[in-house]
Amino acid sequence: MTDRQIMTGDEIRRAIVRISHEIVEKQAGTQGLALVGIQRRGVPLAGRIASAIEEHEGVRPPVGALDITFYRDDLSLVAQQPIVKGTDLPFDMTGTTIVLVDDVLYTGRTIRAAMDALIDFGRPRAIRLAVLIDRGHRELPIRADHVGKNVPTSREEIVKVHVEEIDGNDEVSIGRLLRVDESAAADQQ
Repeated sequence: MTDRQIMTGDEIRRAIVRISHEIVEKQAGTQGLALVGIQRRGVPLAGRIASAIEEHEGVRPPVGALDITFYRDDLSLVAQQPIVKGTDLPFDMTGTTIVLVDDVLYTGRTIRAAMDALIDFGRPRAIRLAVLIDRGHRELPIRADHVGKNVPTSREEIVKVHVEEIDGNDEVSIGRLLRVDESAAADQQ
């Protein structure tokens, strides 16, 4: 697989600041606002957005983490013993506007699972979606309210988001999976 960088750390930082401004503008402030990051990389991104909101609004919205493992419609395909990362929602969601935060929006199935999981914890006034990358190829009628970058892709490509908190660096790259016959040809060269 060959990767090419599509976002640098600085570009990620600027996208997060822009998203934070958009969220506050759409909410008309920070009252009744909470952010929930989808495990794994959505969690640090939600924390960064909350920090950016705090920097320009003087108020840090509450931040939670949501594990959707058991809500996935492809759980049997993922693993026999899935790794559970944990849910932490340290606030009452009732009547709040929840902004779900994830790294990449692709088919929409992760977001559907996240909404199902959220509803089990309470009844928010509204659920919005913020993603760092929207790569298209939706299978469900889901769209992001706030997008860091739209990246047209093919289904054979993989978008990799790296965040400092998990991966040790900030960058987004895109690569293409090599088919078995291409991989064998590459090995012979």
